[in-house]
Amino acid sequence: MSNPTYTVIFYLFAAITLFSAAFVVFTRNVIYSAFSLLFTFFGVAALYVFLSADFIAVTQVVVYVGGILVLLLFGVMFTNSIMHVGQKSEVLHIIPGTLLLAAIVGGLLYTFYTTHGWMPSETMLQGSIVERIGFETMSRYVLPFEMVSILLLAALIGAAFLARFDKPGK
Repeated sequence: MSNPTYTVIFYLFAAITLFSAAFVVFTRNVIYSAFSLLFTFFGVAALYVFLSADFIAVTQVVVYVGGILVLLLFGVMFTNSIMHVGQKSEVLHIIPGTLLLAAIVGGLLYTFYTTHGWMPSETMLQGSIVERIGFETMSRYVLPFEMVSILLLAALIGAAFLARFDKPGK
């Protein structure tokens, strides 16, 4: 099961994901940052495929690449042309960010080395995982599902309210 070709492909996608995520954080141009976020999202989807989570991988591509990233790109491009705002962002707070990164990586490494039993289970799930997700979402988790939809609607209304452009003098 540990084919060397799969290992090389996994590390290739992991490297693409990490380098594009670092480019998202450290670039000063918002457009370049958004386009490297595209590679980050696709890399994460590829890693989901390697984890045999095909449904989550497709959801990652459809929701994040097809929805969020396109919305982000249109928002940046339209805002720039309407309000004549520069597309440069300042990278500030390097020291606190580095300390936070070190703390998170330290916590993850501690969890990784102190947790036993990382091997996958030998038992396979029976039936379609999509059917099980749909059943659980619409039966046991219908209230949290609806609460999240209301929260997202409120966030969308708030974002539209904050993003409206008031002309000076009116």
